[in-house]
Amino acid sequence: MFVRDYRRCREITAGDGTRLRELFNPLKDDIELDYSFAIARLAPGEASILHRLKSSEIYYVLVGEGEIHIGGDQAEIRPGQTIYVPPNAAQRVKNTGDVDLAFICIVNPAWKTEDEEILE
Repeated sequence: MFVRDYRRCREITAGDGTRLRELFNPLKDDIELDYSFAIARLAPGEASILHRLKSSEIYYVLVGEGEIHIGGDQAEIRPGQTIYVPPNAAQRVKNTGDVDLAFICIVNPAWKTEDEEILE
């Protein structure tokens, strides 16, 4: 069994500027997965830096409100929504609310720093 407590995961700042806690990453943990699983956070008014990943991503909004830009599209996001980000799509997330925006990030194949390209 592999159990990890979010509160005990080290918080990092990803290349796109989001605060991130990885719960599972098969490149770092002895588990058989093709994807990584993390929680990302942006404080009120913060936005991630425009970037793209070689991997596909799924975001699930836990708390807060914001907007997401993927390619030329934009959408408002709120708790309970799931967003698909295709590989190599230029993207950014902005917190438009008054509490932290927190969302689950599932990245397939698993997230690696070198697979992230900052675009600005």
